[in-house]
Amino acid sequence: MLTATGLTKKYGDHIALDNLTLRVGAGEIFCLLGQNGAGKTTTINLFLGFTAADAGKAEINQVQVHAGKNETRKFLSYIPEVVMLYGNMTGIENLGYFSRLAGFRYDTATLKSFLSKAGLQEQAHMVRLSAYSKGMRQKVGIAIALAKNAQVILMDEPTSGLDPRATAEFTAICKELAAQGKTILMATHDIFNAVNVGTRIGIMKGGRLVHTIYTRDVTASELQDLYLETI
Repeated sequence: MLTATGLTKKYGDHIALDNLTLRVGAGEIFCLLGQNGAGKTTTINLFLGFTAADAGKAEINQVQVHAGKNETRKFLSYIPEVVMLYGNMTGIENLGYFSRLAGFRYDTATLKSFLSKAGLQEQAHMVRLSAYSKGMRQKVGIAIALAKNAQVILMDEPTSGLDPRATAEFTAICKELAAQGKTILMATHDIFNAVNVGTRIGIMKGGRLVHTIYTRDVTASELQDLYLETI
């Protein structure tokens, strides 16, 4: 579970995030929409503890996030727009390495099962990451989340640059993770995929969460109209 209470972040005179209050429960996929500078990535970074809040608090599983500290990192995994992995290592080697960094050791068969559950074809498991597409790299990122048994997954523009097939595969995997009780917070520009993958959608503008909508209550066309009216 993710909770933000009055969460505020300033950079000089600029308010990047303004009094955000939000709760995302287990099994939910909450998609944050907004233009560049709306506060989406700042929100993700505050939950990750990459930066400190100026007011309010962010909590993961009722534990407050503190910048630069590790109390909450055991609960979460992060999938950025470009998953940073080692190009000279294979998919299975990358997964094993990052699993060990998180304190988990698995045999080869278990590592392969995580990659398969993340949707990576078996023939790619032993291929170096330098030959992977972006969609394949994202799947390794999801496998790392599975290996860490992360209860919360934070994503920043995870479908940017993916082709339609890769986007559909990524969406299906996210829905499977939510069905397993994972909490997912996703920052995205992709209105149509947000309706497809999300359970709720928030629209941000100028650091404020302006609208929150259940995806069951809105079509992609209606959401696009609301988004354009808002920004």
